[in-house]
Amino acid sequence: QVQLAESGGGSVQAGESLKLSCVVSGYSFRSFHMGWFRQAPGKEREGVAVISRGGGEKLYADSVEARFTISRDNAKNTLYLQMTSLNDEDSAVYYCARYNGQWLGRPMLFERSEYDTWGQGTQVTVSS
Repeated sequence: QVQLAESGGGSVQAGESLKLSCVVSGYSFRSFHMGWFRQAPGKEREGVAVISRGGGEKLYADSVEARFTISRDNAKNTLYLQMTSLNDEDSAVYYCARYNGQWLGRPMLFERSEYDTWGQGTQVTVSS
């Protein structure tokens, strides 16, 4: 059974940092590109960052560029999202997702149709 389990969310003050983790099981993690998405109340789910299966290619939404870092440890079947300089606009439920397709670059941040498996999400709340 394919499973993705996020953790690491919480409540922080503006300017602080958090590191999210996504542990996957039930499939060959190293064979798939992965992504982080987020959804705030009343808003569409949006792509935050994507990473290639080997970790060598990474892309970010403009809103998080230079503040967030996506990474993966294929030996540990774990995807990460290091978030720094958090602000209240970063408050959302964060989801990791498995991308079942070829590397397309920036469109992967916007096209959710190729993401075939999602975690349950972890809440991030930033207070100013």
